Amino acid sequence: MDEEYDAIVLGTGLKECILSGMLSVSGKKVLHIDRNKYYGGESASITPLEELFTRFGAPAPDETYGRGRDWNVDLIPKFLMANGQLVKLLIHTGVTRYLEFKSVEGSYVYKGGKISKVPVDEKEALGSDLMGVFEKRRFKNFLIYVQDFREDDPKTWKDMDPFTTNMQQVYDKFGLEKNTQDFTGHALALYRDDDYLNQPAVQTVRRIKLYSDSLARYGKSPYLYPMYGLGELPQGFARLSAIYGGTYMLDKPVDEIVLENGKVMGVRSGDEIAKCKQVYCDPSYVPERVKKVGQVVRCICLLDHPIANTKDALSTQIIIPQKQVGRKSDIYVSLVSYTHQVAAKGWFIAMVSTTVETNTPELEIKPGIDLLGPVKQKFVWVSDYYEPTDDGTQTQIFISTSYDATTHFETTCLDVLDIFRRGTGEDFDFSKVKHDLGDEDQ
Repeated sequence: MDEEYDAIVLGTGLKECILSGMLSVSGKKVLHIDRNKYYGGESASITPLEELFTRFGAPAPDETYGRGRDWNVDLIPKFLMANGQLVKLLIHTGVTRYLEFKSVEGSYVYKGGKISKVPVDEKEALGSDLMGVFEKRRFKNFLIYVQDFREDDPKTWKDMDPFTTNMQQVYDKFGLEKNTQDFTGHALALYRDDDYLNQPAVQTVRRIKLYSDSLARYGKSPYLYPMYGLGELPQGFARLSAIYGGTYMLDKPVDEIVLENGKVMGVRSGDEIAKCKQVYCDPSYVPERVKKVGQVVRCICLLDHPIANTKDALSTQIIIPQKQVGRKSDIYVSLVSYTHQVAAKGWFIAMVSTTVETNTPELEIKPGIDLLGPVKQKFVWVSDYYEPTDDGTQTQIFISTSYDATTHFETTCLDVLDIFRRGTGEDFDFSKVKHDLGDEDQ
C-alpha cells in the first residue's frame, strides 16, 4: 500500500470500475480500493436469493422459487444501448471477452392507460396504435428527417439550424401532436423531463439516431443486458484494469483522504498511506463533499409470468412518460428473467423506479406496478441521490453522482466521461485502447 499512484479509485460501483479501466488504459498507475468484501457497491447483483430476502428483512423464500443460487438480482438494473457509449467502451477495451450479452426483446411506452411498442422506423410508425393516421404520416416524415440528418451537411437540416433551433420548434415544423412529442422525447431520446424542448435540437436528434442505430444492430430493441446480471460488468473492468497494471484491494477500510494545501496527496487505511495525485470515488466515501439533491424509489418485483401485452417477452423495458400520469419525472419498468441466468426457470424479475416527488414514494410507482399483474414478492426502498458540491479540479477529488431512476446506462456513461474529462483535462480517446488484449487473462 505504501506506494505512489497516479490515481486511487475508491469503491467498485460500476462508474468507478469503468473509470479505473479507462485510467489504466490511458497509461495511469491505478490503485482500486473497496471497503466492502464484494464488487459492485450500490450496483451489485445479489445472490443467492436468500440473501436478497434477508437484506430486506423478509422471511426466507419457499421452495417454489427454485434454487437460491440460480438467482442474481441487480439492485439497480440498467440496460445497455447496443450502440451506446458503454458498449463502445466495452468493445474498445476488450472487456466484452469476459461477458455475454442478450438482446432485450421489447421497448414499450405507456399512453392512456395501456402500453404500445415504441415505433422506430417508418414501417412501425405506420402500424403503431399510438397515433392516428395523419399523425403517422407526420411522424414518418420526422423519422426520415432524423435518419437523413447530417450535422456537417446543412442541406439535410430542412431550413432549421439544429445548433440554434430548439427541439420544440422542430416538432412544430413537422406538426407533431403533444402525445407524439412525449414518446419521442422520453422513449426514443430517453430524456427524463421536458427541459430538452428548449435546448438545441441537435442534441435530441443525436439521441434518436443512437436509438435507431442501436436497434439496427440486433432488431428486437436497442437494448442489451449481460448474462448473469450487471454484477459481471464491474468484474470485467477490474480484470481489464489488472491487465494494464492496476492493483485491486477489497475489504480494505478507507479511513481518510489526506490533503496537503487543499489538494489530495494520498489515502490512509489504518497506519498506511498510499500516495496519489488524484482520487476518484462514489459519494459514500466523501459525505462532506456531496449534497443531496433528491431521492429515487425502486421496487424489485419477483413474478412467475411475463408482463401482459408484451407478446410474452422474456425481457422488456417500459417507459411511462411523466405527462401520462401527471408527474414531473418518468417512471421506468424493466424486466429480465431466467433466460439471462438471473432467476430460476420460469421466473421473472421486474424493477419499477422513478424520481421521488412526494412524501409517499411507493404510491408514485403504482402505475408501473399495476402493469405487472400478480407479484409474488416485492421489495421497495428509497435511496438518496447525491451530487458533488464542486467539480474536483481544486482538490483533485472527483466524485460520481448517485445512480438515477433510468433503466438504461446513457446517463451513467455521460457522468463517467464527464469525470474523466475533468480529471485528465481531455476526452477519453477510444482509439488508444488495444483492441486485442492478447492472452494475459484467458
